[in-house]
Amino acid sequence: MKLLTMVLITLTCSNICFGQVTYDSVTLKDPNFGRYDDKVYKPNYKKLIVPTVFIAYGIVSLSSDDLKNLNRSTRYEIGEHQPKHIKLDNYTQYLPVVMVYGYNLAGIKGKHNLKERTIIYGTSQLISAAFVLPLKHLVKEERPDGSNNLSFPSGHTAAAFSSAQFLFREYKDENFWLAITGYPVAIFTGIYRTLNDKHWVGDVVAGAGFGILSTELAYWLFPTVNKLFNKKESKNITFIYPVLEPKNFGAGLVLNF
Repeated sequence: MKLLTMVLITLTCSNICFGQVTYDSVTLKDPNFGRYDDKVYKPNYKKLIVPTVFIAYGIVSLSSDDLKNLNRSTRYEIGEHQPKHIKLDNYTQYLPVVMVYGYNLAGIKGKHNLKERTIIYGTSQLISAAFVLPLKHLVKEERPDGSNNLSFPSGHTAAAFSSAQFLFREYKDENFWLAITGYPVAIFTGIYRTLNDKHWVGDVVAGAGFGILSTELAYWLFPTVNKLFNKKESKNITFIYPVLEPKNFGAGLVLNF
């Protein structure tokens, strides 16, 4: 358990420090409306290093005897302590995104306005679902508790880290310490997926990688996606995006008036 905690904290700190803390604030073409210079959203490939390492670790854990032994020993350690299974991880996965809107309501302005940040977050969740859901059915890894074969990667952890990365991207230029407050929540979510006997260590680490990657891709795609919502001939646009997990289904709604 301590090892999982150290892995998530170390890799998350690397994500913050390596290639992330660069100034890429938005340049406005029209100060009256959020029409952005596409150049500020061009991919920075350094930002792919950490999520790639996360995902690679998870993939290797599926076949590596050493990492499989780590999975089993971690589960054994958890079983020895017999922690009570709590369901907070079902809610903490979305807490960082709630914090984004909460900070804004408190008067702490982020990088984008309400509609724009909702478009970005919705896009990140679509991308995350496109990664996670097919992989669960392709890999068919059995969960530690034997409940089904949808263990890899962890969807809860992916949602938590995509939300934490979203919070970081929105506020890192305004208030760095405020921006990183989502990561402890994401780490908590990942740890409790193992404590609740729902995921192996590799599932959680890979989920973190897919979550971070999904949000980065959403920001890179934002100028293109934003244009779809701002066509002059389109006065009213409704954007519905799914929030999908095994045995759970939800939806988000964006209205452009």
